[in-house]
Amino acid sequence: MNGIAPHLQHCAALDQRLLAAVKGIHILPTVAWPASLENRMIADYAAGRYALPEVAYQRPDLAAARTELAAIERETAALGGDPLGDYLARTAESWRIAAEMLEAVGTDGVSAPSIALYGRPGDALPGSQRSNLDAARYFVELSDELGADLQADDAREGISAEALRDELAHTLDDFFGAGAVKVEVDPELTAKAAAGATRIRLRGGASFTDYDRHQLLAHEALVHTLTALNGRAQPLLASLGRTSPRVTATQEGLAVFAELMSGAIDIARLKRISLRILAIDMALSGADFVEVYKFFVERGQSAADSFHSAQRVFRGVPPGGGAAFAKDNVYLSGLLTVHTFFRWALKQRRLEVLRHLFAGKLTLHDVVALQPHFESGAIAPPRWLPPWMRHVHGLAGKLAFSVFVNGIRMGKVHADELV
Repeated sequence: MNGIAPHLQHCAALDQRLLAAVKGIHILPTVAWPASLENRMIADYAAGRYALPEVAYQRPDLAAARTELAAIERETAALGGDPLGDYLARTAESWRIAAEMLEAVGTDGVSAPSIALYGRPGDALPGSQRSNLDAARYFVELSDELGADLQADDAREGISAEALRDELAHTLDDFFGAGAVKVEVDPELTAKAAAGATRIRLRGGASFTDYDRHQLLAHEALVHTLTALNGRAQPLLASLGRTSPRVTATQEGLAVFAELMSGAIDIARLKRISLRILAIDMALSGADFVEVYKFFVERGQSAADSFHSAQRVFRGVPPGGGAAFAKDNVYLSGLLTVHTFFRWALKQRRLEVLRHLFAGKLTLHDVVALQPHFESGAIAPPRWLPPWMRHVHGLAGKLAFSVFVNGIRMGKVHADELV
């Protein structure tokens, strides 16, 4: 690192220590359920044979990682308020909380650190007196109001995981370069899809719709994978290529916002996201796995989708009620917060902070606080941007329209006023 200022070299060294410390912390694999258990229980539940799942977790020993992360947090205090130090301290703290959460896997001790990382459904939305739970209820009601005639969209013949793999691989070769990102079918995957820097996995045996295909491209490939690849190319902070727990809300919010801006989201998707938030609230309030499963069935999901939705809520926690894995809380609150941030940045003519959101795994706070380091070149601008970010006027038009339309209260509109 010849030619780099000493305090930047120190930050880079702390960043490398952080990455080494978190190498053994794997959140979703630790709380995941085996596919064999899911398949058996889905068949039982579809036949009306209900029993609480019995899941055996491998509890990791992360004491050494927690000790090192705590040491990094202390050492960043000596950086004199530099925003890089703040970034490192916040990142180390979030990994330490995640380690505490995973060491409690299989117990209700997962709930509190999970809420610390991902929030609670009743948390207030930034700039609003309403909560994430209020927003979830609104979108469920809106979906039910609009969706009776839209169910045919979800009923279309599905695309196999193998066919989707081939199609996505071709598209991503064109976008990132041949072989830069692999698309694979994984029969053990719990979610329908998951993305890393160089690999996107699709759940084997799953059937995908056209909306799924567009959503996977906009959400997984052109946000999660794109920001990971941009982060890996950073000259100073290698951690910008890995999703830390503290960036989850921004990353997922940005990914769902990308679906919205690229026309890859439908009302059923918004309903699914919102129902999961209601289900987290149910579980925290005492509902058990079977009750949450039946909640999803009553809201129109199939037996398999209902099981997978309930399973997401109870990952890593006892299925008897009173505990939850809160990660799905971030999708809607993240979307609404990112939407507000984009409106603010456009109003302030701060287009650079919007582009910088894609430079790596960053939070909204980070892209504002780290502006001096973007300007100095210590943090590089993104190499890749999603297509919708290249058309700022179109983006501004969509946001302006949505802001105005949101102020029209449909309950006071009569048909004879519209024709």
